[in-house]
Amino acid sequence: RGVGKMIEEGKYCIDILNQLKAARSAISTIEGKILKTHLKNCVRDTLNSDLDFEEKIEELLKTLKR
Repeated sequence: RGVGKMIEEGKYCIDILNQLKAARSAISTIEGKILKTHLKNCVRDTLNSDLDFEEKIEELLKTLKR
């Protein structure tokens, strides 16, 4: 929303690029936190149940390849 508004308002291209870079960085940080939590929970749940560890690893790898 913010970047779109910047473009509509004709803001300086470098400012728009800096905003996009900041947004990418924030998303990357959030992805890392989600991945860390998922891995902890996935490993714990797999060890404490009959879940197939290999299946969970494949699921994760498919997600990361997207």
